[in-house]
Amino acid sequence: MKRFNIIIIFLIISFLIILFRSFYISIIQYDKYKYLLENVFYTSMEGNNAPRGKIYDRNHKLLVDNINIKNIYYKKESGVSVYDEIRLAKEISGFLELNYELATENMLKDLWLVLNNGNEKISDEERKMLHIRKISNDKIELLKRERITKDELKGIDKKTAYVYFLMHNDYAYKDKLIKKNISDEECLVINSMKYKGFTCKLSWERTYPFGNTLRGVFGSVSEEDIGITSDLKEYYLKKGYKLTDRVGLSGLELYYDEYLRGKPARYKNYGNGFELISKEKRGSDIVLSIDIELQLELEKIIENEMIKAKKEPNTEFFDRVFVVVSDPNNGDIISMIGKLISNNKTYDYSAYIPISSITMGSVIKGASISVGYNTKVIDIGTIIKDECIKLLNTNTKCSWNRNGFGYIDDINALRLSSNVYQFKTAMKVANYNYCYNCPFSYTNEPFDIYRDMFNSYGLGVKTEIDLPYEGIGIVGRNDTPGLLLDFSIGQYDTYTPLQLSQYINTIANDGKRYRLNLLKSVHKSIDDGLSDELLLYNKKKLLNSVNLDQRYFKRIKEGFKAVLGYNGTGYGYMDLIYNPAGKTGTSQSFYDSDNDGIIDKETITSTFAGFAPLDNPQMSIVVITPNISHIYGNSYMSMLNRRISNQITKKYFEFYK
Repeated sequence: MKRFNIIIIFLIISFLIILFRSFYISIIQYDKYKYLLENVFYTSMEGNNAPRGKIYDRNHKLLVDNINIKNIYYKKESGVSVYDEIRLAKEISGFLELNYELATENMLKDLWLVLNNGNEKISDEERKMLHIRKISNDKIELLKRERITKDELKGIDKKTAYVYFLMHNDYAYKDKLIKKNISDEECLVINSMKYKGFTCKLSWERTYPFGNTLRGVFGSVSEEDIGITSDLKEYYLKKGYKLTDRVGLSGLELYYDEYLRGKPARYKNYGNGFELISKEKRGSDIVLSIDIELQLELEKIIENEMIKAKKEPNTEFFDRVFVVVSDPNNGDIISMIGKLISNNKTYDYSAYIPISSITMGSVIKGASISVGYNTKVIDIGTIIKDECIKLLNTNTKCSWNRNGFGYIDDINALRLSSNVYQFKTAMKVANYNYCYNCPFSYTNEPFDIYRDMFNSYGLGVKTEIDLPYEGIGIVGRNDTPGLLLDFSIGQYDTYTPLQLSQYINTIANDGKRYRLNLLKSVHKSIDDGLSDELLLYNKKKLLNSVNLDQRYFKRIKEGFKAVLGYNGTGYGYMDLIYNPAGKTGTSQSFYDSDNDGIIDKETITSTFAGFAPLDNPQMSIVVITPNISHIYGNSYMSMLNRRISNQITKKYFEFYK
């Protein structure tokens, strides 16, 4: 009896479990299992790639938009033979305007082989070798192709061959793009004549209201007939993309693709044709920190000054300028300009700002003197004699004034851009007391000490700017003692314009290093204008604080203010009414004058980094003019850097009074 009761209880519990599961599946989880069932029995598909989100500047002016275009596509339908396709290609080529000069000999051979097979071009011996697998089918096809004569190709219509090639120039499952941005008339003919497999569809492409300005920063988007390119295939497939998706290939289009990409419409076939189940949705819009009106004004200044500079002596190797204007309080990039000049015409070169590696020279002495302060080998007011120095087995090293500046303190070392002050400080950091023509050696690791400090300022490390590719410059690997002196005056390791911008921002911020930003916010897309609904707001990010007492930052700023004063090496770079601070630099650089891959000319690069106002920094500026002069002939050096810096500062404060 007891066993019987146990069985009854077990059956009741089992019945209750089954009853609960039935209720859970049929009532609570009804929508889920209905969806799964429909996906088993009914096929679904996505429409064409939806338009991307728009890009705006900080004042909500449209920088990158989409325009609708009409394209002709081809996709082979069932029941269409090869000969049907050739006939269609011939008919289409009769009225469709294409660049038929692009038809190659290989395209003509492709069509000839379809029409003629070419088996007669293979010998019996070659067939036997194929049978016993001594040669491959690929080799046989190659032999056929090689043996097609010029006379035989004369019978192949070039236009038909080209259209036939376009009809097969991609995966079988994809729509093949035949012609982009067609006229209404061409679209009407295609759709009205109902050429089997050919359709005219609405698509989109990117448009740039301000022309080529910042095109390198915006980046590019893949074409509809290409989709994901091979170099980005692994990156996008890991994110769940399809090979046919149109994606960002470079710049901001690549970095923020997850926001900018649109969501295509979805259709489901319930047995009586495809029905729309979700509408197409444009990608999210992004707002940048860039001020496009200021950008355009600064570009005019730079372009005009570059053209003037090319008429000055010693500028034959000069061909580019880099400028970065940013907000030191949060790392926002307000203007970012790279310009290339050739044959008196200027071109956008902004894509190279994050990766260009440049010997910066004395502009980095704010970081260099910080090493002296931090290691206690110098202090506020330390006096060192500026004189030419001579170490064993090395050339004499001097400041730019070869007569020397005599005894100077740390402020004047920055004001006068003394190399010797930094040399002697570096030797002290290396536990070496200078003596004339003595060997220079050290037992500690002064390069590591210097590089750690420079890195904390943003020199030699990534700024973490929101772009897909960023260089860190070139780190010298030959750490011999004499090169330490070169390092201390910015003549060894190289840095990028962005790193120099982050460095001057860090000084302006009393040692706080913020990430550089181009993005301000991401907005939900709407049909007209910019939505107020935020999906993301890009907050400033503190990367690190420089390990240096605040009194030393105050001292460096005093020195940088003196640099731009009446008796400083940077006088005239920024108008004194803005209470500026900054540092100039010149460096020895090298140039490949005949593009043979061999560096054959020694040149001079001019650099500047500054900020204003001193007591409450509002803006920072970096200007770099590589190869602005050279050491051959006379000693003239263009003041292009000073002219650009001065005008840009004035223009900025006209905009932001």
